[in-house]
Amino acid sequence: MRRSLWIVALLVVLAGFVGFQQYSSWSLAKPQVSDATSQNNSREGDRKSGAESKAGNRGGRAGGNREAVPVLVATAVQKSMPIKILAVGNVESISTVSIKSQVTGVITKVHFKEGQNVKKGDLLYTIDPRPLETALKQAEAALARDTAQLQNAREQARRYAELVEKQYVSREQYDQIRTNADALESVVIADKAAVENARVQLSYCYIYSPIDGQVGTYLLTEGNLIRTNDANPLIVINQVTPIYVTFSVPEQHLTEIKKRMAAGNLHVDAKFQSDEGRAEQGTLVFIDNAVDRSTGTIKLKAEFSNRDRRLTPGQYINVGLTLTTELDAVVVPADAIQVGTDGQQVFVVQPDKRVEMRSVIVARTNNGEAVVTKGVNPGDQVVTDGQFLLSPGARVEIKNSAGASGSGR
Repeated sequence: MRRSLWIVALLVVLAGFVGFQQYSSWSLAKPQVSDATSQNNSREGDRKSGAESKAGNRGGRAGGNREAVPVLVATAVQKSMPIKILAVGNVESISTVSIKSQVTGVITKVHFKEGQNVKKGDLLYTIDPRPLETALKQAEAALARDTAQLQNAREQARRYAELVEKQYVSREQYDQIRTNADALESVVIADKAAVENARVQLSYCYIYSPIDGQVGTYLLTEGNLIRTNDANPLIVINQVTPIYVTFSVPEQHLTEIKKRMAAGNLHVDAKFQSDEGRAEQGTLVFIDNAVDRSTGTIKLKAEFSNRDRRLTPGQYINVGLTLTTELDAVVVPADAIQVGTDGQQVFVVQPDKRVEMRSVIVARTNNGEAVVTKGVNPGDQVVTDGQFLLSPGARVEIKNSAGASGSGR
């Protein structure tokens, strides 16, 4: 009986142990399943969020395309446009004079200031005149002495002519007196030339401007000793009114230039790169007689009145030579022209505020304006700023508008 009870107790203990083990295994397995389910749910949520985010992005972009793009526009106009040849020119003085002394002496006075405008005949320098004044007086004294001797010789020759007729003196004596008188007459002529030369030398002590122009910087000042025809000049004077602008153009334009020049004056305008004011107006006056073989260009010169003295010798300047004028040309701002894979193109604003891309042919550009021969009609509104945000069919919002002569900015 007691053995049976121990067996039953043992069986109960074993059954409890086995049950506890199974329960423990089940409890440990349950969180793992739950974690896996949570991970699956999390990944599903991420996929949904990503899809919603992408959808949101697509929706945002779609909404962006529906928004109007702000742009600046200009209106294509029809007007007369000059046909010009553009070049870079160099300003040159028509006349440049380097003043040098023709006598040796000390500069006693400078009568001008650096950079001053002078007129022809204005006194520039005074060189110490005293040595040459002395030389002039000596020459005049010699002339007076020899003139007196000549008068005496002539009187003797006249008296001896009467005496020889009466045979009071010999012919030989008379011939000697007359020869002396003739010799003294030649001496007087030489003395007069010496006096004139002395006066000329004295005049060189006063140096005058030979032209109207502008003086440069001082090279020698008062107190300096100068010599005849020194290597360095005293001053350089440039004529600046009128003035030349020299420039070169490709030789293929030479025939057309000669043809137009024969028919009338060709106008040339000169404009500074840093100056947006009015251009200086001139006239073509010179075509070189040979083409430069090394560059294939022909040298031209234009004359400008330069009344305001805006042009200065040595200055580089933008030059435009007008050959003729094209009537009724279609003109748009050069900023409207874009370069794409298919060539030059513009965006044209339609009445519904959407843009159309058109291919165009640009004949030339001039001062920020482009002459279009194909692709744009007068009155069309073209986009001048904001093109990089546009695509064909995009809707735009016009911030402002301007004529073709404006930049549209």
